[in-house]
Amino acid sequence: MKNLWSDIESKQFKDDLDLRVYSSRLLGQNSSLVLHGGGNTSVKITETNLVGEEEEILYVKGSGWDLISIERAGFSPVRMAHMIKLAELESLSDPQMVNELKTQLTDSSAPAPSVETILHAILPFKYVDHTHADAVVTISNTSNGEDRIREIYGDRVVVVPYVMPGFDLAKDVGKLFSEQANDKTEGMVLLNHGIFSFGATAQEAYDRMIDLVGLAEQYLINQNAWDVGKSSANITPDSIRNEVARLRQNISAVIGSPVLLNLTNSERGIDFANQGNVAKIATRGPVTPDHVIRTKRIPMIGRDVDVYTKEYKSYFDTHEPNANERKTILDPAPRVVLDKEFGLCAVGKNMNEVGIIADLYEHTIECILRAEKLGGWQALPASDIFDLEYWDLEQAKLQKGGNAPEFQGEVVLITGAASGIGKACVESFLARGAAVVGIDLDASIKQTSVHNNYLGLVCDVTDEDGLRDTLEIGVRHFGGIDMVVLNAGIFPSGKAVAELSTDEWRKVFSINLDANLTLLRETHPLLKLAPNKGRVVIIGSKNVPAPGPGAAAYSASKAALNQLMRVLAMEWGSDGIRINTLHPNAVFDTGIWTDEVLASRAKHYGLSVEEYKTNNVLGIEVNSKDVAELAAEMCGSLFAKTTASQVPVDGGNDRVI
Repeated sequence: MKNLWSDIESKQFKDDLDLRVYSSRLLGQNSSLVLHGGGNTSVKITETNLVGEEEEILYVKGSGWDLISIERAGFSPVRMAHMIKLAELESLSDPQMVNELKTQLTDSSAPAPSVETILHAILPFKYVDHTHADAVVTISNTSNGEDRIREIYGDRVVVVPYVMPGFDLAKDVGKLFSEQANDKTEGMVLLNHGIFSFGATAQEAYDRMIDLVGLAEQYLINQNAWDVGKSSANITPDSIRNEVARLRQNISAVIGSPVLLNLTNSERGIDFANQGNVAKIATRGPVTPDHVIRTKRIPMIGRDVDVYTKEYKSYFDTHEPNANERKTILDPAPRVVLDKEFGLCAVGKNMNEVGIIADLYEHTIECILRAEKLGGWQALPASDIFDLEYWDLEQAKLQKGGNAPEFQGEVVLITGAASGIGKACVESFLARGAAVVGIDLDASIKQTSVHNNYLGLVCDVTDEDGLRDTLEIGVRHFGGIDMVVLNAGIFPSGKAVAELSTDEWRKVFSINLDANLTLLRETHPLLKLAPNKGRVVIIGSKNVPAPGPGAAAYSASKAALNQLMRVLAMEWGSDGIRINTLHPNAVFDTGIWTDEVLASRAKHYGLSVEEYKTNNVLGIEVNSKDVAELAAEMCGSLFAKTTASQVPVDGGNDRVI
């Protein structure tokens, strides 16, 4: 356990709260201590209030903040005096406690104080650090974990049996602390939960945390339980996209809405999924109940969702919720899947959630394997986990959730996504909550968006093998394909048929028609497995209903693509897949409209470039965003009963009208 404290850096901070921020961030940098919002820190500071009175204020990490990036604003200032009075009560419900904490904030704009606020208040130390250190919870999650903890630390720590976070934990800690603490006390271990360290200064509390966790790590090393090694796990087969999409469809059906399914490609995950006893050791519970809500309790072994849900429900046989609770609250769908071929898979409504779940379970795997070498992995009883899942505060969060984005948990594939209409489509679908696979021949496709829900892949759409490989990557990353926007195409410079070479004709057709045929054929099995049914939007052209001279190859290829759309609408209707075409015209912020092409077409019609841009019935300019927004809308509920439609986006073209 490396100590990251720097005397040079720490001297830059002038007050106690700044040092609290600094040491909290040091803790947050170590994922074996805290991960994705886990852990908690606080500092007690005497301040003068508005009426000139001195009062002690507890600055405790606020809800929604992560230690790795926390700032001064991330600490909630609450009045210590009232916290001490609350701690003396015989009982206090969690909703009442949360209300009391809010009423004692000295800054109404501060985040909600941690549910461990009273616990931090009663500990008689200026600085308090709390982490879910992997090494500590690994040791405590064994059959004789408490004995091992006491063996490691002696009287340096107070040992507290697991109690759910909140008022009851604060009461238990207050009692046990008064019984066990002495002048050598440096910290506290909450069995199956984590470790606290205390100090008069930020550095002292931090140093003690590193030292105490280091002792746990050294214990694991000494017991030959640190290095868990690797097995010769099988590599995932070349083509599994349809199987992945089917698994995602089944999980989404259990949840009742689409979700993303990510094959993490974790070597540790593949190895763990291929352990002979994985079904036993992976289903004994989480490392700490702090992970319960985000990863669920029982990882799914293999791909049989029906078997999994039965096992999940039987997990609570002795703590069965009533029928109404089961209907409205209990969610038996997995958030973690362990499969011999797929490895470690994470399930979530977006890639941020997926990433958190994957990271948490990576650490869980390591803890389980070390605990097994230490004598056997043993998590908390199901009753404690059940209680946390149905905790008043967690249920309040669920009920407060709000409306989900329209395409949350769904995946769209967009071709020609590096610029113009394609790039605008990326932005429109991301804004509606979709995960986006953007493909383009241009290498800039990788940087088209920095959104966590975006995956940019370089692909030549005329390369059939390349398209298949791209689909494989996209499905393994997001779990399937729900929507397709066919936008990639070329618009060659104007040329009469008499001057048009066969090679040029074929090149246009290979990109505008043949490549789209291949992509539609390859995505059809995936679209059939889309939880909300598949949708396709083809970016056509005004030249389909109203071709112009000098654009034979382009007009004919787009017309053929449109005819293909009409055929597929009939063939795929029985699969619930709808397919529609948008016919834009004169969208000049796209890649095909170079200055040369624009000038040539304007000259052909005897117009200036500006006149040509607004040469429509409404006299307006149509841009890429206009087309993209309608493309996204066509995949939404408004067009749920529409297929084989052709909708112009052209400001009104008199030749079409």
